[in-house]
Amino acid sequence: MHQNQIEPFFATLRAANPLPTTELEFTTPFELLVAVVLSAQATDAGVNKATRKLFAVANTPQAILNLGVDGLEEYIKSIGLYHTKARNVIATCRILVDQYRGEVPRSREALEALPGVGRKTANVVLNVAFGEEALAVDTHIFRVANRTGLALGKTPLEVELALMERVPKEYLLDAHHWLILHGRYVCVARTPRCWECAVIQFCDYQPKTPPP
Repeated sequence: MHQNQIEPFFATLRAANPLPTTELEFTTPFELLVAVVLSAQATDAGVNKATRKLFAVANTPQAILNLGVDGLEEYIKSIGLYHTKARNVIATCRILVDQYRGEVPRSREALEALPGVGRKTANVVLNVAFGEEALAVDTHIFRVANRTGLALGKTPLEVELALMERVPKEYLLDAHHWLILHGRYVCVARTPRCWECAVIQFCDYQPKTPPP
């Protein structure tokens, strides 16, 4: 994708969805952090189903600590890798209570130091909870960026850095939502739905998938 195609690419995505947001349900930065940790190798819909019940009972670090690992597992056992995720969430809650007065820190370094929180999760929290220009490169964004020619890279970090360089500043805040949704529903993994794609004229992918 040529640099002069990037602005109209995002302008088209924005026109179709002016206020994109995460499909994870949350009301506080802490709820978002927990939801994103739980969402690894799980669907947002599956996470939302579990967190609706969990957050109604416990939606602060101290309240989840009070549940303990076993208690937390009861709420999240429908989610993959729930044993590991429960331990990570409990350990994270302990750090938040002991070091941050129960608040979610606003720096990438502090977030990435939390158990179960990697760069992608930290970027989601920084972007969605705190309104910072950050791009969380998941499998959808990695695929869309490489397939379209928007940002090429062999690793999520390479793609993230290329996107931060190539995406015009006015689109940076919402770019990762547009790209995730595009990858989830149109530019899907096996057979991209090119015949439904609003940005097909800017995309390097060949050959385009014909309508079924």
